[in-house]
Amino acid sequence: MSDALEVLDQVGQWKADGKGVAVATVIVTWGSSPRPVGSQLGVDDAGNMVGSVSGGCIEGAVVKEALDAIKDGKPRLLDFGVSDEQAWDVGLACGGKVQVFVEKVN
Repeated sequence: MSDALEVLDQVGQWKADGKGVAVATVIVTWGSSPRPVGSQLGVDDAGNMVGSVSGGCIEGAVVKEALDAIKDGKPRLLDFGVSDEQAWDVGLACGGKVQVFVEKVN
């Protein structure tokens, strides 16, 4: 099964089970980026994850925002990059830029 189908399949199952769910999608990359545009990460309200938007370097920050999106229902546009001091904190010290859109699944 492809990564996208795996994410969508699991997200659908979580929703069917009555869980709160958010999906994060890589929408822009520039320079060195661990995952391509279109990569997705599904997160349920217990913090379970499926898929990946970074291979690990920004995943923790994205999961935190996904959990917040589940709680407040507001979408987020996250920027991680070389000019962002947060880039060093989340592991993008190698350079590049990643934009991730996070939204609650209703």
